[in-house]
Amino acid sequence: MEPNGPAPEHEEHDEDIHLPPPSLWPVGFAVGVVVVLVGLIINPTLISPIGGAIAIIFGVLWARDATAELRGQPIHVEPERREMVEAGAGETAPPADQQGAALPPPEPGETFPRSRFLEGTTLGLGALIGGVITVPVAGFAVLPSFLRQRGHKVDLGPVAGFPQGQWYIATFTVDPSEGAVSRRTAFIRNNGPTTNNEPSFTIISNRCAHLGCPVQANGPTGAILGQKTVHEHTANGPVTLEPVVPAGFGCPCHGGQYDTEGNRTAGPPVRALDRYGFEVDHGRLVLLSTYSVSHVIGTGGQAKIYKYKEAGPGQHVDGPEQWFYPLQPPHH
Repeated sequence: MEPNGPAPEHEEHDEDIHLPPPSLWPVGFAVGVVVVLVGLIINPTLISPIGGAIAIIFGVLWARDATAELRGQPIHVEPERREMVEAGAGETAPPADQQGAALPPPEPGETFPRSRFLEGTTLGLGALIGGVITVPVAGFAVLPSFLRQRGHKVDLGPVAGFPQGQWYIATFTVDPSEGAVSRRTAFIRNNGPTTNNEPSFTIISNRCAHLGCPVQANGPTGAILGQKTVHEHTANGPVTLEPVVPAGFGCPCHGGQYDTEGNRTAGPPVRALDRYGFEVDHGRLVLLSTYSVSHVIGTGGQAKIYKYKEAGPGQHVDGPEQWFYPLQPPHH
């Protein structure tokens, strides 16, 4: 038996389907985690904290959005709209909100939905597993270069062995326990006393600021000058002091050139030569750790040295370029 009237057509209303609103909080959280991991390689003290702050902020916003219903903030849901269709001869189905509950009501005292509990548990376990895997790997990869580092002092002999104004090419061992692998070379000049009657030395490293090649003095050395090479025996082992009259310093690898204060004058180096700190202990000249220099104004004891923490070869130490280099572990 045919119905009394034509059945209305069923129209699909795609716009009526309720979906969770899009959210950018997970994307921001993921970006923060990426910044943290990249910062561990480039600069743990600057970039990693920024990434951590981004991850924390977006993580809190994400958690706040996910728990809005639990905190009593109603979530607006569009009601389902449905055409009333005849179910039989003159009868219509009752609306959905007038039928009985599809699921039994929750037990008394059950205020935390099981789905939310499973969601929170999954996120928490994922974060815990990620931390357990990531933190040890990053720690073993990064921390050893920064921990258990100790400074070295190198005794070069009595200050009286360095005549004022005379340059020497000093060859010495930084750590006798490491042997020849810790052998270094520096250019040393006694500048004489300062205005405060304190000793002043110019002590320049021979490591080129371009790629680390050994820099040479541009000038005659002891044999040509008719001066003897001095050999000292100190607590650090043998020290060789070869007289030299440099007109500057040059790198044989790529043509980098420096003046007698270590300033770059030509070639690819990006800064001046590194220098050694020093102290005078009981009348003996003692080398301390190296530091990097952008440039030097003036000469000798009156020079103004723009010093920075030691950086690797080819790295800028001033200007915005320095932000893009990895953090250097301590060197001594």
